[in-house]
Amino acid sequence: MNEWIDELSDLTAAGERVVVVTVAGIRGSAPREVGAKMIVTAAETLGTIGGGQLEYQCTRIACDMLGDDESRVMRTFPLGTSMGQCCGGVVDVLFEPMASGLPGWLRDLRTLHGQREPAVICTGLRDNTSKFVVTAASTFDQSVGNTASNVVKQARSKLASARSAQCDDDWFLEPVVGSDLNIAVFGAGHVGSAVVRSLSALDSNIRWIDSRRNIFRSAASNVRTIESADPSLEVAAMPANSCYLVMTHSHALDFEICDRILRRGDAAYCGLIGSRSKRRRFEKRYRSQGMRQEIIDQLICPIGVDGISGKKPAEIAIAAAAEVLQAYDRAVRGAGTLYPANVHPLNKIN
Repeated sequence: MNEWIDELSDLTAAGERVVVVTVAGIRGSAPREVGAKMIVTAAETLGTIGGGQLEYQCTRIACDMLGDDESRVMRTFPLGTSMGQCCGGVVDVLFEPMASGLPGWLRDLRTLHGQREPAVICTGLRDNTSKFVVTAASTFDQSVGNTASNVVKQARSKLASARSAQCDDDWFLEPVVGSDLNIAVFGAGHVGSAVVRSLSALDSNIRWIDSRRNIFRSAASNVRTIESADPSLEVAAMPANSCYLVMTHSHALDFEICDRILRRGDAAYCGLIGSRSKRRRFEKRYRSQGMRQEIIDQLICPIGVDGISGKKPAEIAIAAAAEVLQAYDRAVRGAGTLYPANVHPLNKIN
């Protein structure tokens, strides 16, 4: 997730000296992906690059850099026996000390991210002053010379294709894009609230919908709460390949919402809370209305991964969140059907 953008902006704007620690390269197995970040201040660390001895040593190095006006530095850490981590790979880590004051590239990035515009951060590894932001149409905070012009082309190529960060020659290019894990949760009862709490910790965009007034309490920044007199109409607002979880206070409303989701035909996941008997009743009604069986089969009810049979809201939430992640992973990898062939054996609320 990209919370680091706001966190770093607030710290630097407040005059706090920080060191940004970023995984810039991986060879073999490593605890985190390229682009993972940790912000180190004199008082705390925010984020993680994977924990363990690697993070411990990187935190110590960053703390030592807080008091000096040092340049960026890249260091290589072989994991394994010498590091006391069993991953066995090699990790390149970029350390960036930042003096007080909000830098121009970060101000631009925060604005673009708030507008949900994809961008790439271009960081010079040889020149400590070179750092700027590129979008598909514009270049920010940089007088582009011949060398930087080539970097801009590489950055835009990265926006158009792969999303992963990587080092290209003497530059580190980091795409910053909004999540494509789009989730709609219908229902703000005990289970719905627990599900949203679990899912909001993911890099995701969540629309949380209910027809009851003043039902919502606090929600994470990636959750949009929607009071709607007809929640089923909100199905049309979701992008293609979205994940849906339906758990309202009304079986009739659940039926209508699922009907709209299934008839759209482009859901990555459509999960309905309930028992086998609820599923059978819904199937019978959908068939009577002429819905094809292959479409009905895309409805997951009961919800949740195999092996978790608890009925407490938090237990249901964990099982449902895991199933959503499985469906999303299949959709991203394009590996076969998006829907499991079996109906999970969990008995939920009737």
